[in-house]
Amino acid sequence: MSETPETQAAFPITVSKDAIVMQIPARLSVLEAVAFKSSYHQLLEGDVSSERIILDFQITKFIDSSGIGALVNNFKSTQAQGKKLVLQNVHPPVMAVLSMTGLDRVLAIENCLPASENAPKGSSPIQPPETHPSIRSRLKRLVDIMGSIVGLVIVAILFIPIAIAIKLDSPGSILFGQTRCGWMGQEFTIWKFRSMCENAEFLKSKVQNQASGAFFKNENDPRITRVGRFLRRTSLDEIPQFWNVLKGEMSLVGTRPPTPNEVEIYEVPEWQRLDVKPGMTGEWQVNGRSQVRNFEDVIRLDLRYQENWSLTYDLKLILQTVLILFRKNSGAY
Repeated sequence: MSETPETQAAFPITVSKDAIVMQIPARLSVLEAVAFKSSYHQLLEGDVSSERIILDFQITKFIDSSGIGALVNNFKSTQAQGKKLVLQNVHPPVMAVLSMTGLDRVLAIENCLPASENAPKGSSPIQPPETHPSIRSRLKRLVDIMGSIVGLVIVAILFIPIAIAIKLDSPGSILFGQTRCGWMGQEFTIWKFRSMCENAEFLKSKVQNQASGAFFKNENDPRITRVGRFLRRTSLDEIPQFWNVLKGEMSLVGTRPPTPNEVEIYEVPEWQRLDVKPGMTGEWQVNGRSQVRNFEDVIRLDLRYQENWSLTYDLKLILQTVLILFRKNSGAY
């Protein structure tokens, strides 16, 4: 993604005796975020004698997941050079995003600006930005709640036989919790029925990754148990995620939920995947699932979902998912 002269000029820099100040534009979405990372790295590569680099958010009222990605990348680059990054004049909408992602506890933030004096008294607290229409769709959330309740009833019915099968097959826990990244990069624990040996995460480095890019797949992963292969083939291993949907951490339909290690190596445009909630199913589920091994294809499918989203489109993907589950070799491995 190339920069335009407008985005290149959107980050004016002033130098004082004790700091370098970079002005952040009114919006920090994907185009501005790419330019932000580029401009900031050019600054670091120059003759920077100041120990403090200040990002002035005085006019910034909107930041999305791509902006967060660029900010995290620049923060790490600053740390690597032994310098200090400081955010100043942060407006409440931006501060809400930093708080929900936990960055307010990581970044140095000075001079937070108050809410607008024109805001009505007793109005609701500042909400994070609407990065995608699906985020604040009440109908989508209603479908998620109703679907997750039905799903949890199924979990309750199947839990005992699945738990017995898992225990008889291999020692270890019944459920497997793993940290994943949700909307705007928020971390949460995703739940599954355990389908691998107990020390699977420790053994991961010894298994060949047959996928390219920022995710992991192996068709004959030796860590998967016998019962685990059945659970994955039938997608029963994923039904505890209805709890994540009920809590609002996931949606029935969305993008593939990545791990923090995957997000760690994202390029700025790839953070767009996090503009919507991750889903139990989605484009990747009905268009290849385990056969999708190229990370660029994952990005393409996730962005296509965002472009085409509607409540009707969600219901269509749910129906397609149900039909696919009855096909041979449709599950994950």
